[in-house]
Amino acid sequence: MAIYRRETFVDAPFEDVWAFHSTIDGLDALTPGFMNLEIEHVTGPDGEPDPEILEVGSRIELSMRPFDVGPRQHWTSVVTERTEEDGAAMFHDAMEEGPFPTWEHTHRFFADGDGTIVSDRVEYELPGGALGRAVSPLGWVGFEPMFRGRHKKTKELLE
Repeated sequence: MAIYRRETFVDAPFEDVWAFHSTIDGLDALTPGFMNLEIEHVTGPDGEPDPEILEVGSRIELSMRPFDVGPRQHWTSVVTERTEEDGAAMFHDAMEEGPFPTWEHTHRFFADGDGTIVSDRVEYELPGGALGRAVSPLGWVGFEPMFRGRHKKTKELLE
């Protein structure tokens, strides 16, 4: 399985950065426009619609149509882990249905002085069976613009 990583320092308090990333509004705000994201349905762990915080068990159903090319890609992601300690927090979501055979995304946040380190780690496999697995390490070419944009937008909105 291939792994993509990106880390950025955000000159904003840990509590603010963590709170922002803990909501569906954060996901919506950080997804670059070229992805044409539509959040279709969000359900909390107890089945309640549109939870304020994305807790373990929250399900996010969305669709994307990158660059307005091809059909919309439907995606269901589930928050499978979430921890928060003094000055450190993380959540992990896994794609349950969607375009990738495997997509597991770990979001980590660490207090660093008056700022916060934001770290993304995605373990993934590209579609296409054996060929997709063979070229998966090249996936960073497509992920880099999206994650660079997400981290840049985080800085713009929170610094």
